[in-house]
Amino acid sequence: MFRIMTHYLKAYKWQVLALMVFQIAQALLALYLPNLNADIINKGVASGSSSEIYRYGAIMLGFSLLQVAAAIVATYFSSRLAMRLGYEVRRDYFKAVEGFSLQEVERFSAGSLITRATNDVLQVQMMFYQGFAVILQAPIMFLGGIILAIKQDATLTWLLVVIIPVIFIVAMLLMGRMRPLFGQLQDRLDNLNRIVREQITGVRVIRAFTREATEAERFEKGNSQLRQTMVGVGRLMSLMMPLMMFIMNLSNISIMWFGGKRIDAGGMEIGSLQAFIQYLMMILMSLMMAAMMSVMIPRAMVSAKRINEVCDTTSSITAPEHPYHPTDTKGVVEFRHVSFRYPGAEEPVLDNVSFTLEPGKTLAIIGSTGSGKSTIIRLAQRMFDATEGQILVDGHDVREYDPHELAALFGTVPQKALLFTGTVASNLKFGDRNADEAKMWKALEIAQSDGFIRENPEGLDAPVAQGGTNFSGGQRQRLCIARAIMRDPKIFTFDDSFSALDFATDRALRDALKPITRQTAVIIVAQRISTVMDADQIMVMENGRIVGMGRHEELMRDCETYREIADSQLKNEEVD
Repeated sequence: MFRIMTHYLKAYKWQVLALMVFQIAQALLALYLPNLNADIINKGVASGSSSEIYRYGAIMLGFSLLQVAAAIVATYFSSRLAMRLGYEVRRDYFKAVEGFSLQEVERFSAGSLITRATNDVLQVQMMFYQGFAVILQAPIMFLGGIILAIKQDATLTWLLVVIIPVIFIVAMLLMGRMRPLFGQLQDRLDNLNRIVREQITGVRVIRAFTREATEAERFEKGNSQLRQTMVGVGRLMSLMMPLMMFIMNLSNISIMWFGGKRIDAGGMEIGSLQAFIQYLMMILMSLMMAAMMSVMIPRAMVSAKRINEVCDTTSSITAPEHPYHPTDTKGVVEFRHVSFRYPGAEEPVLDNVSFTLEPGKTLAIIGSTGSGKSTIIRLAQRMFDATEGQILVDGHDVREYDPHELAALFGTVPQKALLFTGTVASNLKFGDRNADEAKMWKALEIAQSDGFIRENPEGLDAPVAQGGTNFSGGQRQRLCIARAIMRDPKIFTFDDSFSALDFATDRALRDALKPITRQTAVIIVAQRISTVMDADQIMVMENGRIVGMGRHEELMRDCETYREIADSQLKNEEVD
């Protein structure tokens, strides 16, 4: 947490300096006011001079106004610095997450990453907001209060020796109990966030299988666990204020009791007792502020640790020290004896895969679910690094490229057709941010999407809901294909991107793609024979291995796995 503070606040040292100046001014003014109050009582009231009372009263009022002004300015700077720190942490956190490979995202989970970016950052921000307000004020008032209380009457200061350790012990005991609860609280908040996220995104599946009651029970369990932890934290926090107020009031009574005896014996003046009580309240208030901070610090430290876990994680996909910068790109993709195993997995997903894809050619990959088809595309784009073997693009290992420059060579249509909140135009501009309307309409025409977009009165400005849920599955797939076309890539990758299309649209789309793919390499992952049968090369995968390679006619003759898939699907099509 302190690393976060020093890292971000050194950029705002002048604001920090201004905050410190006004906090010191506020504390010193607060310490001077009880002395003035004692002078009014001891000198003005005792002498019976109204002019003396008015003079000290005017001075006291002036110092009070200065203290209020210093407090306002200090609060302004503390809130400004805290909000700025929260902004900077969120920005750098998002930048770190944006650079993660799939491996790091799967390690933390999307739900946990969201919680850390919102709730955890908020906890750190609020702790610093409160901390900035008391970072100098509390210690100055504490030490200054002790010194000036001793100056007023040294005999009564033995009470401070008793009171201060009691408050300190109470605060430490509560903080020790709260710290593990705060860690548990953030973990359970992660869990509840994950459950809610799954239920919102999967609401159609839940309703389709009438699992509302089961999911409601699962949510209730996660919500109940979070409530129990929050109640435990709340109970401990609720003890803080009553205990502190009890100690403060008991201290006040003790001071008045023993101080009254001192006044009665003639060893102390009434004004000095009044000032002593005010200094005692300052000391106890500074201790209370420190105690409240001691409650907030454990939770903020847990949150800061969770944020640092993400920010300190280095992506497994990094650019080399001296990356290769492509100049004349062609789009040749080559796998040389590539094997891949996911972290922690016992069996490899791919085993000794080799092939070469030239520009202008189409490689179609077909096989059963879990045979490693999509993994081939992910490895080609370097979303993961191969465990064994070598992957080359234009004769250079993909690990020699800067990841951003490598990604720019690919026009990717993912397995899950994902659109972003905005408009059709804003989604298409993911492929080319400077594209004009003519280019966008051309891409939509090739992707067989121009028809339903033109039917919408708003055209390219038609709204897109989160995830593209206001479009059908086939429409989302075609819009994702149009987005990839906008990029003018050297290599197209279609990861089961035609599955939601009818056969006629599938055929029309692939025919429209042919003119723009004459100079590009195309990798198609598909389940339907009709999608792959016209490819220049078809690769049949089974259990991570290549069990067949060739054109449709060759595989029908020589590959039993391909023939079984084709026979089953062709029969189904005949029925249709």
